[in-house]
Parts: sequence; C-alpha cells; structure tokens
Amino acid sequence: MFDVGFAEILLLTVVGLLVLGPERLPRVARTLGGMARKARSSWLSLKRSIEAEMRAEELKEPLRHFQQDIKSTVDDIKTGVSEGIGTATGPGAATPKPNEKPTAPDDGD
Repeated sequence: MFDVGFAEILLLTVVGLLVLGPERLPRVARTLGGMARKARSSWLSLKRSIEAEMRAEELKEPLRHFQQDIKSTVDDIKTGVSEGIGTATGPGAATPKPNEKPTAPDDGD
C-alpha cells in the first residue's frame, strides 16, 4: 500500500526521539503500531466481505437462468396440456360417463 523504506523509518524514529523524548517514544510507537494493526485488519475484513458478496452474485446468475428455463418449460407444458385438453374434448370426442371406467383398446393377441 505505502512504500516506506528503511531510511524513512530511521528518519521518523530520529525525529520522534527528538520531539517526544526517550520516555514517551516507546509508548507512542506501540500505540501507532496497534492502530496500524487495527486499520489493516479492518481493511482485510472489508475486502473479504466484498469478495464474498461478489462470489454470491456470481452464483446467483446461473440460478436466475435456471429459474427462467424452468418457468418457460412449465409454461410450455401448460400450453401443451391445455391444447391437448381442447382437442380431446372438442366436437366428436367420446367422453366416458361419470360412473363408467374407460376401457383399454384390445391389442389383438
């Protein structure tokens, strides 16, 4: 993220030693290190959650296509069934009486 080399760290240490003194410099360095650690962990947590959301969206897309395929198949079946019912009950179609069992055609064995 930041490109900080040894020379920059050494310069910051010398300036901090001159400004803060040898008594307060270790405490300030620990505090700054802890804050940097918390910031880094927060950044990694945010990055992981964003990546998880992206993976979830990538998985949702094939499911949407599958759902559309299923809906179109169901619609095709419904139209086929309604067309079949319309031709079976059309004019001249024989309908069984309510108490009469339909008979199977004879195979001619």
